Amino acid sequence: MAGTRRRYTEEFKREAVALSYSPGKTVKEVADDLGINRGMLTRWRSELERLDERAFAGHGVQRLTPEEEENLRLKRELAIVTEERDILKKAVAIFSKKPK
Repeated sequence: MAGTRRRYTEEFKREAVALSYSPGKTVKEVADDLGINRGMLTRWRSELERLDERAFAGHGVQRLTPEEEENLRLKRELAIVTEERDILKKAVAIFSKKPK
């Protein structure tokens, strides 16, 4: 039987992680108190540790630093310019052929 997937807000995740670091309680106890899986809470902890402010973007959305945004923009622009160049090369080759 397939159940519906529960979604948690960014605020809930951050508070859960903060509770898991509080002294006197283990990760398992905090997870049980919140009604979530211990593995999920552990994953949230590692994600927050690894990504800090960019953690928990949700729904496949990435939060990028300004440098990463600029890098992505430049890669897209390079791809467009490269494609235009290749098209122009092919056009020159076609139009420079001598008619029979």
